[in-house]
Amino acid sequence: MNNQHIVIRVATQDDVRYADIISQEIESSAKARGTGIARRSPEYIRQKMAEGKAVIALTDSGEWVGFCYIETWSHGEYVANSGLIVAPPFRKSGVAKAIKKRIFDLSREKYPDAKIFGLTTTLAVMKINSELGYEPVTYSELTQDEAFWEGCKSCVNYDILMSKQRKNCLCTAMLYDPKDHYEPEETIKYFEENKKGFERLLRLKQWKLLKPFLKKKDDKKTESKKNTLQAFLSGLF
Repeated sequence: MNNQHIVIRVATQDDVRYADIISQEIESSAKARGTGIARRSPEYIRQKMAEGKAVIALTDSGEWVGFCYIETWSHGEYVANSGLIVAPPFRKSGVAKAIKKRIFDLSREKYPDAKIFGLTTTLAVMKINSELGYEPVTYSELTQDEAFWEGCKSCVNYDILMSKQRKNCLCTAMLYDPKDHYEPEETIKYFEENKKGFERLLRLKQWKLLKPFLKKKDDKKTESKKNTLQAFLSGLF
């Protein structure tokens, strides 16, 4: 990182040159973890930039650092802050938290009455969301817009989602409702008090939801799930 100054701002049409590397990093990150972010094409990312519905982080020398974008569902009733990704050299530096804060603020500016939600497989993102006022919720409290669930098809865990009738998956759902929510001080306090419980829940969810799929004939998706389970077990024992 070399202590470079990082600028986090709303992306513009001038930033479309970064779309390819962002798309590649989203996909490679999902493959490395065996779970998480569904693939997004460079064309889709360019569209979000052109619409002013994305946040990008860059160094003062123009190096790409991170990215996140806004999606709307159910005629604007729901908003999702999706595709959060940080370039490997800049991870664990606080950039992800800053990007999440900026995209959250942008969502509130553009859609002040919308419910903002997110899906995550990591405790770190759960903490960031809690600091913004998000609360863990069931999948039934999310948008039921078919287009949203169609976007999950490129995720390696789509089979698990559908086997549970879209009521559960490896991701944890979190929601911010502008009309009915706790203050961030309360939600982060709740998260910190229950952090160990959330961590155990994520692990148990991986174990219970992945196990049936590991009995099937090996293929690329199953192998990816097996790697995730092995990583989980190595951290547990």
